[in-house]
Amino acid sequence: MQHIDKIYINGGFVTPHGTEIFHTINPATEEAIGTVRLADEIDARRAIAAAKAAFPAWSQTSTAERVAALTRLHHAVAARESQLMAAIIAEYGAPIARSRWMARYPAEVIAQAIDTLASFAFEEPAGAARVSLCPVGVAGLITPWNSNAGFICNKLATALAAGCSAVIKPSELSAQQTQIVTEALHEAGLPPGVVNIVTGRGEVAGAEISRHPDIAKISFTGSTAVGKDIVAASAGNLKRVTLELGGKSPTLILDDADLDLAIPMALTAGFMNSGQACIAGTRILVPQHRLKVCEAAVVQALAHFRSGRPGDPETAIGPMVSRKQWQRVQNYIRLGVQEGATLLAGGEGRPAGLDKGWFVKPTVFTGVDNAMRIAREEIFGPVLTLMAYRDDADAVAIANDSDYGLSALILGHDRRRAQALARQIECGRVLINTLDHEPQAPFGGMKQSGLGREMGKWGMLAYLEPKAVLAG
Repeated sequence: MQHIDKIYINGGFVTPHGTEIFHTINPATEEAIGTVRLADEIDARRAIAAAKAAFPAWSQTSTAERVAALTRLHHAVAARESQLMAAIIAEYGAPIARSRWMARYPAEVIAQAIDTLASFAFEEPAGAARVSLCPVGVAGLITPWNSNAGFICNKLATALAAGCSAVIKPSELSAQQTQIVTEALHEAGLPPGVVNIVTGRGEVAGAEISRHPDIAKISFTGSTAVGKDIVAASAGNLKRVTLELGGKSPTLILDDADLDLAIPMALTAGFMNSGQACIAGTRILVPQHRLKVCEAAVVQALAHFRSGRPGDPETAIGPMVSRKQWQRVQNYIRLGVQEGATLLAGGEGRPAGLDKGWFVKPTVFTGVDNAMRIAREEIFGPVLTLMAYRDDADAVAIANDSDYGLSALILGHDRRRAQALARQIECGRVLINTLDHEPQAPFGGMKQSGLGREMGKWGMLAYLEPKAVLAG
C-alpha cells in the first residue's frame, strides 16, 4: 500500500489543506493499492498564487535556460521509466506492451518539446513591425487517467518551453504516476513556483483552476462534457483554452484493401489502450459487397486480441480503469443489442476464466446503423461497430456524420485515392495505412472533439500571444 499525503507547491512537498482520502484500486484485482489525500480549492489557490509569483522571472528566461531546465527534467523522468511502468500496470492495468510504451512516452515528449523550443522563432518581422511571441501567463493543465504521466509531461514541457508557469491538476485515479513525475520534477530543480501539482477532484480543484482569474490558459484532455464546463467557467477572464476531447473515430477499409493486413490494423486501432483512448477507431466502415468477408476476417483476427491480466504477454486488452467505467461499457453492450445490432463477437460480462477485475470481452457489433447510440456516442472501452457503405462518397458521408472529429484511419492499396478521401474527412488527423504518431504534427480535434492543437510548433503557439511593435 502506498500512501500519498503531499502535493507540490512553490518548489516543495506540502500537506494539502484538503482532507478527503481517496483509495486507489488495482483494476485487474479490485484490491486497494494505496491512498491519496486530495487537494481542495484552497490548495488550488495557493498553487495559482505561487505560479503567478514565479511567472515574471520565468517568462524572461532565455531559450538556452529553458532548454537546460527541460533537459534536466527529461533526464530525471527517463531515469524513472521502470517505476512508471510498474505504476501504470498497478493503477491502470495496461498490458505489458502498452505499459512499456506509456512509461517511455513521458520522457519522449519532453525531448520533443526541447527540439521544438531549440528551433522556435519567438520574434519575426511583419512589414515594418516586429512581432514578438510572449508567454500568455499561468497555465492550468488538467490531465486524464488513461495516460496520465504522458499528458502531464507533454502539457508541462510545452508550457515551460513557451515561458509559462503552471498549475497541474492530474487525475486522482493515477496518483502513483503523478507522484513519480513530481519527484522527477523536484529533482530537476526548476525555480520554486514555476510548476505546482495539486491532485484533486475535477469538480473541486479542477473547477477552481478553470474559473480563477489568475489562470490565463487552460489545457484540458478529457470528456467533451467536462470540456464544455471548462469553457463556460473560463469565460470570466477570457482564458485561452486548448481542449482535446472525445472521439468516435472512423476506420475506412476500402474495396482494394488487403484484408489480411487491414482487418488486424483496424482492430488494433479500435482496441488501442484497451479501448480507453479518445482516438480509438471504434467505427469500422467496410464496402457493402465485402461485408460478409470482412465479418469472417474480424472473427478470425479476434483470436489475437485477448482480454486478460496485464502481466500476461498474450494480453492485448487490459481491464477498464474502474468499476464505474466497466459498468458504463456493459451498459453500452446491452444498449447495442436493444438497438437491434448483431453481436459478431463478445458481449456482456467478463471473459471466461476472469471472475475478478474490470475486464471486458472484446466486442464487435455488425448490422449497425450510424443513427444507433453505439455508433454515435463515445463508449471508451473495447466495443467496435462494423458498418457497411455503398461507395466512397457514402463512406465519407458516414464518417463525417458524427458530433466528433478527432482522428480517422484509411486502409487501402491506392494511395492517391486514400489521400483524396483524407482531404474530405472532417477531423484533425487522418492516418493512411499506418498507426504511427508524428510528434511534429499538430494533434487535436474538430467539432466536439476539441479546440486548438497540441504537439510541435502548433502546441507552443497555444501558450503564446503575438505582440506587434512598430517604431516611427
